[in-house]
Amino acid sequence: MRIIVNRAVLAALAISAALTVSACGSTASGGAPSSDGAAGTGDQCPIPVVTSTAVWDDIARQVGGDQVAVTALIVDPAADPHSFEPNAQAQLALSKASLVVENGGGYDDFMQNLTHAAGLSAPVITAVELFGADADGAAPSGPAGQAPSNEHVWYDFPTVTNVATRVADDLTTLRPEQSAFFKANLAAFTDKLAGLTAKLGAIKAALGFTDMAITEPVPLYLTQAAGLVNKTPPAFSAAIEEGTDVPPTVLSDTLALFTGAQVVALVYNEQTSSPETEKLLSAAKDNAVPAVGVTETLPAGADYLSWMDANITALKAALG
Repeated sequence: MRIIVNRAVLAALAISAALTVSACGSTASGGAPSSDGAAGTGDQCPIPVVTSTAVWDDIARQVGGDQVAVTALIVDPAADPHSFEPNAQAQLALSKASLVVENGGGYDDFMQNLTHAAGLSAPVITAVELFGADADGAAPSGPAGQAPSNEHVWYDFPTVTNVATRVADDLTTLRPEQSAFFKANLAAFTDKLAGLTAKLGAIKAALGFTDMAITEPVPLYLTQAAGLVNKTPPAFSAAIEEGTDVPPTVLSDTLALFTGAQVVALVYNEQTSSPETEKLLSAAKDNAVPAVGVTETLPAGADYLSWMDANITALKAALG
């Protein structure tokens, strides 16, 4: 995506978060309510958490509840993390963080620059580093430090489970007296995530492995879990993701997927549009191939679980 960031929103949120943390830390009372409903004290202020995007913001809130004050540096659904340029207010918010959650994998490189500049001592959770980790949170089996080829790991439910688990662990380290609270929130979140995984499994069981097409690799972890096999030439989706021209032969091969009835659905990124993606949408429509739109960022007013549930529901409806 190549979209302008709403800097006014970012600055307002960062300033608000910084002032809240500062004011709370300087008083003996008047903090945010704790998990038992009592007024917070100086050492019971919400734990300041900073995330790169609204996706990880929502997941941190689900686990931390009223024990955390989470600030996402990118909140505008139309913003592009690849080209985001943080300002001094983002640096200020990050410098006050007790926990940081980033995506990694080249998706939000600005976070690594910020944390290095701040000399941050707070723990940093990097989602791509938890891709492929086992249930106990052990490191992925692949080469050390190797990120997955598709950085959109918030569409991969096992990775999201691992991130949520690490958030709960780190928050427990910061506030051990709230261990049961964090554990209960984590269980509630992962139970709902397991329900979504079951819905994907039901689609896969009903259809088996079915061929599909994409415009970008954004939803591939989700579609793979539903048993859908991506038949799009890699050169096509790579060009769309990078914003470069699609070679004519590659475009022709991709359009042939629809005219030749080789795919049963097109899953496309609603937030990017080009002459080539419009041709794919037209080809899908002309050949009665259902098209399912997804987004790269969390829609305004939505939470992570409802967003993913809506994606799965739309996919199931399109596949019949």
